[in-house]
Amino acid sequence: MIQIMKATANHIEGIARVCAEGYRQTYKKLCAKEYIDRTIQEFYNVDRLQSELEKPEGWDGWIVAVENNVVIGAGGGGMIGDEEGELFVLYLDPTRRGEGIGTLLLEEITRLQVENGAKYQWVSVLKDNEKGIPFYEARGFKFVSEVSTFAAKDTDPYISLRYKRKLL
Repeated sequence: MIQIMKATANHIEGIARVCAEGYRQTYKKLCAKEYIDRTIQEFYNVDRLQSELEKPEGWDGWIVAVENNVVIGAGGGGMIGDEEGELFVLYLDPTRRGEGIGTLLLEEITRLQVENGAKYQWVSVLKDNEKGIPFYEARGFKFVSEVSTFAAKDTDPYISLRYKRKLL
């Protein structure tokens, strides 16, 4: 049985694994290996993830999908305005896609944001991401604009698509 819960220190290694594997699988055809490695090293290292268990400003903490004590999905978001939340990250074990796990994680992250006053929710998806774009569009997100990718350096050519949906 899959459980959706707030992450604890026991989940850190699993979050790191799921995010790294999910990121590599999602972006291997879209981004340079160096960019992928740099992003994983910066965002999904154990020390950073451990520090994110606490709730820094604008972050609700990690939410995990766990089955048989194994992390199979992880995500997180936070408030970016009085009435706006954002989904910052959502990854699954690549072998578990299509089982509804991402939807369960998104629903819990959304519930937390609604509790905090969110009436709208944002997400950024890398342009040409054939896994993420259909997932978010199927859940009511509408394309708003193109922006430089969050983690990009000046030499990185990657563009993110900004999507938004009305909650409730």
